Amino acid sequence: MERISDIIESIANEKDLQIEDVKERVIRALINTAKRVYGENYEYDVTIDANKNLKLYQKISIVADGDERLEEDNEHFIGLKEAKKIDDSVEVGDELTYELSLDNLGRTAAQTLHKELEYHIQRLVEEKIFQKYDEIAGQMVFGSVVRVDNDENTYIEIDELRAILPRKNRIKGEKFKVGDVVKAVIRKVFTDKNLGIKVELSRTSPKFLEALLKAEVPEIKDGGIIIQGSARIPGERAKVALVSTTPNIDPIGATVGTKGVRINAVSKELHNENIDAIEYTNEPAIFISRAMAPAIINSVKIDGNKAIVSLAAEQKSKAIGKNGINIRLASMLTGFEIELNEIGSKNGANGENSEPVKDLKALFGD
Repeated sequence: MERISDIIESIANEKDLQIEDVKERVIRALINTAKRVYGENYEYDVTIDANKNLKLYQKISIVADGDERLEEDNEHFIGLKEAKKIDDSVEVGDELTYELSLDNLGRTAAQTLHKELEYHIQRLVEEKIFQKYDEIAGQMVFGSVVRVDNDENTYIEIDELRAILPRKNRIKGEKFKVGDVVKAVIRKVFTDKNLGIKVELSRTSPKFLEALLKAEVPEIKDGGIIIQGSARIPGERAKVALVSTTPNIDPIGATVGTKGVRINAVSKELHNENIDAIEYTNEPAIFISRAMAPAIINSVKIDGNKAIVSLAAEQKSKAIGKNGINIRLASMLTGFEIELNEIGSKNGANGENSEPVKDLKALFGD
């Protein structure tokens, strides 16, 4: 029989796998083959000797002389007296091992072994691919469109697999055709019983915006600027919170770029999505005030997970934004439910309107 080390190295090189991982799968395949050939109920062990040849052993348990199991099953059990003829150091509860010939397994066993090896190596390859893409979930990838189905799901070839960009993860209005090169982030990786490994892509996730900014802004890529968080209404508007790790870097200026060249490049990829760059602070009231831009805020009061934002009447429409988009994004970015409290001259000595703008649920529903 060909040296097992040569078989393992050959498989590892061909499939770009680790030798130790392949060795473990080859041993598993051999044990499964032995169970099919010699019996499912036996215990087996596999070793590789000094010459890197594989040895297959069947284990047999040592029991006390007179044990009733000896009469029922003398292939799995051996009495202590008989066992000591083989090795006088053994005791009840120990195991003896018998080497089984691999060269005389026969054609059926060889076919079984081939199928077992094929199965286990394929599972190892799939596990490696799953781990590779699971580790880069949230990162940007790109590939060529190979198919668009009747439901407008887009299939994109990325390295060794075909990923899917569902219609719901596409920016409104964009369409792709075969041959287009598409950028997206990996949203999730999962295993389908019938289809194997599935990689789902997204162009609507905030992570896609962050990945594009990282690719476009060297200071973000190098860690000089950290993206603290982001929120998007895909294809319409987004807000991103930025913080500098050094006083020498202006996080907003560096991200926007000279004459807006950097932020505009990202916006173009997102179908002209309007992107607000905001400097992050761990002081909630200040952060919320900045997130409400372009509205000018008078004050912010924090009450649990709610922020009561007071502002002049003429700033209310800016704070809410078209179709409520500004206040929604500010809430998504900061994590606070935002209530607007309009300051006017109509009611009360303190000049506050007695009917504040309702919270997000009232404005936009559940």
